[in-house]
Amino acid sequence: MNPSPIGIFDSGLGGLSVLREVRAMLPHEPLIYFADSRYAPYGDKPEAFVEARTLQVCEWLAAQGCKALVIACNTATMHAVQTLRERLAVPIIGVEPGLKPAAARSRSKVVGVLATANTLKSAKFNRLLGALDGESRYLCAAGHGLVGLIEQGDVSGPAIREKLAAYLQPMLADGADTLVLGCTHYPFLSETIRDMVGNRLDLIDTGLAIARQLSRKLAEFDLAASPDAHPEVRYLSTKDAAHLHDMAAALLQVDARAETVAIEPAPPLPA
Repeated sequence: MNPSPIGIFDSGLGGLSVLREVRAMLPHEPLIYFADSRYAPYGDKPEAFVEARTLQVCEWLAAQGCKALVIACNTATMHAVQTLRERLAVPIIGVEPGLKPAAARSRSKVVGVLATANTLKSAKFNRLLGALDGESRYLCAAGHGLVGLIEQGDVSGPAIREKLAAYLQPMLADGADTLVLGCTHYPFLSETIRDMVGNRLDLIDTGLAIARQLSRKLAEFDLAASPDAHPEVRYLSTKDAAHLHDMAAALLQVDARAETVAIEPAPPLPA
């Protein structure tokens, strides 16, 4: 039995949607949730910054004794997961938009994909898209502004609804019946999306698949904690621990003991 923690990392609060699934499936595992909120969102940052900062944070988490890492950020996964797996000697579980399950579930064979601009333009995403069988058509939209509003705790207000309408209505008009939530922030909008479009879109969230893959990796490398353990989750933020506490309470209904940490200097951003 291995009592070391699992690190779950995101640029901000979106990875809480992954944490929710991991916690439900593996309640005996100690977890560290790390939000790099000082530099969120990653979706509008240069690729070189995202790769370097993701490596910096994950090396820090590995140094804290994490036995496995979940990169709960599509943008960070797209730009950095290969480098992480080359450099770190712990299992790395990344996330990626659920294009294949969406294609399998779509009846119209028209799939909407809502993701960050960085994810959509990444080479890894376009390789995923190119590897599909070609039977389905994918309507991709960069959800500009959604992450920032979610980071502020807005998951159902007028501003969110206005932006969602601008992204979703063209997809619906073009025949989409399935929507890939291609950013870990977006599952927190599921209720609002369903309220807006009813059952016209089948929502694809990969959080449960990530939790299952993590469980498999822990078993494969004999890293699982005792099933009798009842560990707490540590919540870390590089910006505002009080905000992380409040958002975990609002989004997950947990009373999170949050801490502020600093991992500096960050890689330089272009002027």
